[in-house]
Amino acid sequence: MAHVVSLEHGSMPLMKICIHRGAKEIGGSCVQVEAGGESILIDAGMPLTSDSESPPIPPIVDGSSLRGIVISHPHQDHYGLLPWMPTTPVLMGDAARRILRAAAPFMRQPSLNLDGPSLVDRKTVSLGSFRITLYLVDHSAYDSYALLIEADGKRLFYSGDIRVHGRKRELVDRLMATPPASLDVLLLEGTTLGRACNVAPKPEDAIEDELAEIFRETTGIALIHASAQNIDRLVSIFRACLKTHRTLVVDLYTAEILAATGNPHIPQSDWNRIALCVPQRQRLQIKKAGLFEALERHSRHRIFPKTIAKNPGGYALIFRELWMRDLERANCLDGACLIHSQWDGYLKEDRLLKIDAWRKTNGMPFHQVHTSGHASPGDLKRLVTALNPKMLVPIHSDVPERYSELYPYVTAHADGEWWEI
Repeated sequence: MAHVVSLEHGSMPLMKICIHRGAKEIGGSCVQVEAGGESILIDAGMPLTSDSESPPIPPIVDGSSLRGIVISHPHQDHYGLLPWMPTTPVLMGDAARRILRAAAPFMRQPSLNLDGPSLVDRKTVSLGSFRITLYLVDHSAYDSYALLIEADGKRLFYSGDIRVHGRKRELVDRLMATPPASLDVLLLEGTTLGRACNVAPKPEDAIEDELAEIFRETTGIALIHASAQNIDRLVSIFRACLKTHRTLVVDLYTAEILAATGNPHIPQSDWNRIALCVPQRQRLQIKKAGLFEALERHSRHRIFPKTIAKNPGGYALIFRELWMRDLERANCLDGACLIHSQWDGYLKEDRLLKIDAWRKTNGMPFHQVHTSGHASPGDLKRLVTALNPKMLVPIHSDVPERYSELYPYVTAHADGEWWEI
């Protein structure tokens, strides 16, 4: 049964909150906030243990009182349950919306409702009883926001996913230097709190230098297994290519994601030192989805695997499993290396084990080059100290008991529990 908030609170109106998912897990975040007989959802994430074709039972949400769903950033563990949510406006950043629409033809997921108002840094959106002020932040997803939510005289701050060591770290430095005042509650992600490593995460420019060094040492093509939606990482890879006189090879999916940022300073398919190459499996996707106009739009510097085979040491390629057969058939792999530039936990998954077996068969050395998309414990402590809320509430962490190391005033709430401020 859907929770119904009473309109009678005596002389003091209350904001009521329920963490539907994410109180004691990383990913799958979904928070409902109620005030004045209305509600909003903050994120509608697919748990990391699920997939879009067999989702968990979604939270029960009363659509009649729901005024909108605010998506903090375009990662599936924050938007993936949208197809199962009530029809309502979806608020997100314009670039994030474009990225999800660009990705859709290449993804195995149900259709997403993405229509709704836009999030803009330091701007306030009114949604029913709620005022939502946006803070653009540093994260591995492009166009990521933290949120200040105000209603009934209460102030809730939601960190979303956040870090202070990426290419946009000055955004979080600015937030800490001029934080919103008088916060009743801070919902703070704590992804890194349960990880054993206490070493500070590498800044993204250090990743760039590390990639450049590997490129110099590699005589053949450098294959980089990285997410095309990690724009910071694609910038690092491209800059490493420039330092080592390599051309960055992208497929149509990656080219479309880069274009969707709408940022003229982000590498694009028509830039020098960037080339489009389309593997066979993607050509079938293009035909099925009718993406011929997109293919034409990105084909200014189109090449083919046989071109790479003539000088493999002159290229670095954004790699996925669909590339394996094409690269083998074109004899592109002499002197090649494989660089894994994502969280190392993925290496235990079946799809990565398959790639690793292929790598070994082709005699390629392996490199792990990555930095977290999430703030270190030390940076989390700096952030909560700067925001100085009356109460800190854990979310997006599998160790909520560790939050007392960050701040003295912590209250943990279970999934599905309604509480008031």
